[in-house]
Amino acid sequence: MTHKVDVDTALNQLSDSLAGLLRTVAELPPEAVTGPSALPGWSRGHVLTHISRNADSLINLLESARTGEDIPQYPSPEARNRDIEDGAPRPLAEQLADLEASDARFVAAAAALPAEAWTAPVRHRSGAVFPAYELLAKRLGELEYHHVDLDAGYTPAHWPEGFAAAQFTHLAEQFAGADGLPALLLAVDDEPEPTARLGSPEGEPELRVEGPVRALVAWLSGRSDGDGLQVHRGAEQLTDPRAALPKLPPMG
Repeated sequence: MTHKVDVDTALNQLSDSLAGLLRTVAELPPEAVTGPSALPGWSRGHVLTHISRNADSLINLLESARTGEDIPQYPSPEARNRDIEDGAPRPLAEQLADLEASDARFVAAAAALPAEAWTAPVRHRSGAVFPAYELLAKRLGELEYHHVDLDAGYTPAHWPEGFAAAQFTHLAEQFAGADGLPALLLAVDDEPEPTARLGSPEGEPELRVEGPVRALVAWLSGRSDGDGLQVHRGAEQLTDPRAALPKLPPMG
C-alpha cells in the first residue's frame, strides 16, 4: 500500500463508491433527508452529515502522518456530535454538495501525501493506532456501510466483491477470540473448508454459519440479523438460523 500505484487504486475505489452514493442521494425526494435511516436515532441527514465530517476528520489524520504531529481526528467527541446534529437538518441539495466537496478535500490531501508518510502511525478517535495507509480502507468502509445505512435502496448485496472480501477478513480477525462470544465457524459459499473461527478458542465450535460473503459481512457488521445465511449445529441445519445466531460485539 506504500507504493503510489496502490494508493491510486484505493482512490479509484473510493471514487466509484462515492459516485454510487451520490447517485442514491440525488434520486431521493427532498423530504427524505429528515426521514429515518437504518441507524437508531439518526435521520438520513445525520448519516449524510457524518459521512462528510468523517472525510474532514481523516484529513486531520493525513496531516498527522505528513507532519509527524499527533493531530486528533476530531477536536473532541462533543464537537463531533454537535457538527452531526447541526448538519443533519440541512436540505438535500446542501447535503449533496457537502458530500462532494468534503470528499474532494480528502482525495486531494491523500493524493498529495508523500509516499513515505503512508507508513506513519496515526491515532483514530477510538484510541487505536495504525499506519496511515489504513485510512483509505476505513474511508471506503464509511462510504459503503453508511450507504446501506441510508435505507434508500442500496443493500449489502450491492457491495463490491473486493470490499466484501476484505471486510470479511477484517471482521473475522476482529471477532476471533472475542470475550463472551461462543465458538463458531464461518464458511463462505463455494469454499471447501470453513473460512474463519470466531469467539472462544477453546472447545469444538457448536455452530457453523454458511452463506455468501456479502451476507456474512452484513451480519458481522450489524447490517442484518442473518438474512441469507444457513446455520448448522452438528449435522443439523437449523430451521430458524437467525434465532440461533449469537449477539456479536460492535464492529471496530
